[in-house]
Amino acid sequence: MLMKQKLVVISGAGVSAESGLKTFRDHDGLWEGHAVEEVATYEAWKKNPALVLDFYNQRRTAALNAKPNSAHYGLAYLEQFYEVTIITQNVDDLHERAGSSSVVHLHGSLFEKRSEENEHIIKPIFEDMKVGALASDGALYRPNIVWFGEAVPLISLAQSYVETAEIVVVVGTSLLVYPAAGLLAHVSADASLFVLDKKIPKHAHLHRAQCFEMPASKGIEQLLDQLVVAKGFIQ
Repeated sequence: MLMKQKLVVISGAGVSAESGLKTFRDHDGLWEGHAVEEVATYEAWKKNPALVLDFYNQRRTAALNAKPNSAHYGLAYLEQFYEVTIITQNVDDLHERAGSSSVVHLHGSLFEKRSEENEHIIKPIFEDMKVGALASDGALYRPNIVWFGEAVPLISLAQSYVETAEIVVVVGTSLLVYPAAGLLAHVSADASLFVLDKKIPKHAHLHRAQCFEMPASKGIEQLLDQLVVAKGFIQ
């Protein structure tokens, strides 16, 4: 039996946008009317935890009400033919709900809370978070989200997946946020590289990529033609 090729997907907000979830940065630089500095930094958390929790409570509710779209399902379908790992910048769980079994959340998850003092004390959360709730170490619970200016704990793991991938697919991301955008520097010279987005981003490592400039769902259709139909997996 042939070993499945290793395929790594780097996904961004453009995938979830088609499920009705707004992208992190709208054209006006605001996220749901808030500047990033007001709701997505540790300084914002210390200054006004009630505002930060309310913001993420709203995001969690929106994510719970959203449904995976055809891009999510298409990526999950690839697991029938490839060893797929999804490295996502998204904090929703739509990849998992569509059936993807190996998902690395670089920027955390709306459905987890963690101790303010100990990043390893993590609990699931599906209801609204309350101001003043304490973790087992006595510290405040905060959203388990990697805020701007914070280290990305899973970036080394993500790099290791990218380095060993035989196929890398970049979908729905502007490649503006680091260190996630830096993952392309770790793609093997022998790996096939695909980029799918409504607007193909400018990036030093995309010169050899096969690009599909279209929404994620349409791009995944094209990708499936290339990676499933054209490869002879199905007739």
